Amino acid sequence: MPKVVVHGAALKCSFGVAPSALVVLPTNQTTVSGLPAATIMDSKPMVNVMPFGMCTTQSNPAVAAATAAALGVPTPAPCVPATAAPWAPGSAKASAPAGPLLTDACTCNCSYGGVIQVTFAGQAIAEA
Repeated sequence: MPKVVVHGAALKCSFGVAPSALVVLPTNQTTVSGLPAATIMDSKPMVNVMPFGMCTTQSNPAVAAATAAALGVPTPAPCVPATAAPWAPGSAKASAPAGPLLTDACTCNCSYGGVIQVTFAGQAIAEA
């Protein structure tokens, strides 16, 4: 069963070199295990989704520029998440005023081609 994702959940990006943590603002008004529960709308870059260290995809203009400056040697650049759409698919069973709850089975796409996944929901009890 998928777990409900809460503030502080661990995330990874397929093109990032380091893990990140999800930030859920307390305005969601729904808590699980005493922590703010995430909804599928908690996908805003640099608000909810923080950087993953360095980015390695050539579709990121910063990585392409760094690689060109290094005469074609693949060169990572600092990650700046570019999420443009909500997490999907969301919980079919549970929702908050802001929308369906986010579960650890959801993914979010970065505009540069990366897929962001939840590696730890932030709590181990509540299922959605």
